[in-house]
Amino acid sequence: MLLSLSLFVPTLALCSDLGYYAQAIQGHVKVLLARQPIEKLLMESNTPPELKERLQLVLEIRDFASRELQLPENGSYRSYADIQRAAVVTNVIAAPEFSLQPLNWCFPFAGCVSYRGYYDPQTAERFAASLREQGYETDLYGVSAYSTLGWFDDPVLNTFIDWPEAALAGQIFHELAHQQLYVKDDSSFNEAFAEVVEAEGVKRWLARQGQIPRPAITERQERQQAFTELLLQSRRELEALYASGQSAEVMRAEKKIIFSELRQRYQLLRDETWQGYSGFDRWFERPVNNARLAAVATYHDRKPSFLTLLQRADGDLGRFYREAAALARHPRAERDGILAELAKAQ
Repeated sequence: MLLSLSLFVPTLALCSDLGYYAQAIQGHVKVLLARQPIEKLLMESNTPPELKERLQLVLEIRDFASRELQLPENGSYRSYADIQRAAVVTNVIAAPEFSLQPLNWCFPFAGCVSYRGYYDPQTAERFAASLREQGYETDLYGVSAYSTLGWFDDPVLNTFIDWPEAALAGQIFHELAHQQLYVKDDSSFNEAFAEVVEAEGVKRWLARQGQIPRPAITERQERQQAFTELLLQSRRELEALYASGQSAEVMRAEKKIIFSELRQRYQLLRDETWQGYSGFDRWFERPVNNARLAAVATYHDRKPSFLTLLQRADGDLGRFYREAAALARHPRAERDGILAELAKAQ
């Protein structure tokens, strides 16, 4: 996730939404003030042994990211902050009743993004409620980490320090990938690029000494891919419905059927193909709506394109970064066309 750099631009005092910027500035400053250098924590006797073990692992992952993955070498993820809560921010996504195009919020420098983040969950809920009153469907979810694109030395947080090793490494690789390359006003490009860097980085991290059982990792990745495809299938069905020109009443009825069939297909996948594995049950704990499926596209629509680009670079990450950066310089329409062609090769 990206934290809008515009939050720290003084000229935004002219903006009418001062409350939003104020909470964002205050929230981020609190995170920065909570940072402690990992090297210092490792030397302190009152640092719990379990935390020391995780922090040492973080430093190894961080060094690997720059040394082996050619990701930026800076102070990010070399400090630790315990923010005393389970998520650093709560994101709000919104979409119209008959559209999968999310609302965008635009800021200087960072450009337009398809979410709006709040450090206080109750404030996020109030904002989401105001959008629902306007007829939008909304989704709120907690975020474990974000990137400031290198403007600040982002810390490792308590929100993800205890994750399994592969997930911890992936989170750090993902956020550093945003520092490596970021395209203004193109969330799908940015997130797909970071997702591919994350996946490739985790693969190389796990293979470095053959320490971790590969079958378990592969099985989890395959399940994630199958679940994502399930969601994308429902997206395609909804897109066709919304483009059909039918009445609102008919579309509402058909929409309910599509969401019901999504749940049924998931239950079949879980109970038969996965022999009862329920790792994605929590996804259905929140209402399934357009806003939720819009978020899926942001992270996965362009991923096949970048996988092709990495393959064409023969796995050379430096070359991959250069080619992705060259692609980013194209005008949006040209870039989208090139990405669409790349996706066909997968």
